Amino acid sequence: MTRLLLESAMITGFVAAMMLLIEYLNVVSQGKWGGWLSSGRVMQHILASLLGAIPGCLGAFTVVSLYSHGVVSLGAVVATMVATSGDEAFVMLALIPRTALLLTAVLFALAVLTGLVVDLVASRRRHLSPPCPSLLVHQEEQLLPLPGARLLAQWRDCSAARGILAVGLVLFAIAIAAGRIGPTRWSWVRVSLLAVSAASLFVVATVPDHFLEEHLWRHVARKHAPRIFLWTFGALAASGPVARLLQVQGGAAGNPWLLLLLACVVGLIPESGPHLIFVMLYAQGVAPFGVLLASSIVQDGHGMLPMLAHSPRAFIVVKAVNFVIGLLAGAAAIALAATTIF
Repeated sequence: MTRLLLESAMITGFVAAMMLLIEYLNVVSQGKWGGWLSSGRVMQHILASLLGAIPGCLGAFTVVSLYSHGVVSLGAVVATMVATSGDEAFVMLALIPRTALLLTAVLFALAVLTGLVVDLVASRRRHLSPPCPSLLVHQEEQLLPLPGARLLAQWRDCSAARGILAVGLVLFAIAIAAGRIGPTRWSWVRVSLLAVSAASLFVVATVPDHFLEEHLWRHVARKHAPRIFLWTFGALAASGPVARLLQVQGGAAGNPWLLLLLACVVGLIPESGPHLIFVMLYAQGVAPFGVLLASSIVQDGHGMLPMLAHSPRAFIVVKAVNFVIGLLAGAAAIALAATTIF
């Protein structure tokens, strides 16, 4: 239970901090940065796939946050989730580095292509739920950053919202630095979490009261963060029993087609861990490359958990698309005897 709570807190904290930074960048740029990212469809999918290709789930969390604000399309989310292998990417880099690099290149190419196709097919419905309408630039928010005198005045008369957010971010950063939340050892993931926390704390400390109250407190802290935490905790709690029910049976190991189907089904679980079964089977020479490819396409670590809070319908659609792509790509790889290459 403690592990689930801490893991849920890490995911919620990072996603909420990213949402906070997205809104801040939108105001500072007067809405131009979001328009630039959403205007170029090909570049959007390339960037989304690159973020997904980063080992771990931080890139996937970032793209889901952008989608929830209407900045990127559903196809960009699909591309990210095809490209990402979650925390399993770290294991593959350590265990089968050559295959891991080749797999990343294959996933990236498939991700860009799949994302473009999804958006072309669903061009009139690029979002399956109304994007969060918070990315609005008000006239009174064009003063960012505030002069020093006003900053001091705001802190002398610090509002409850600013104080709660600042203390929460400081405690979150301390927990990350101490290894109580997130990675237990120093790594680029811990550094990234601390950097996002520090940037978010800077925003909370310097923005005007109106921006903080309307965007950060009422929208991110009160509306999104509780939903993200509850959905994440619930999904993590349910995934353990489901994963145990879907453990690889002895008879499946000798049947690549049954392994392929099982890899795709297990890939639907929104958690890092169960998918390591297929990494190990490939490393031991039991499973062909097509099974590893299908597992990596369908599974996304924890990357899609925040989408449950934003839009369960979009969550189902993305997972369904990736399931089909993973099944087809894995079947093609097995049929072409790709194990002789990889």
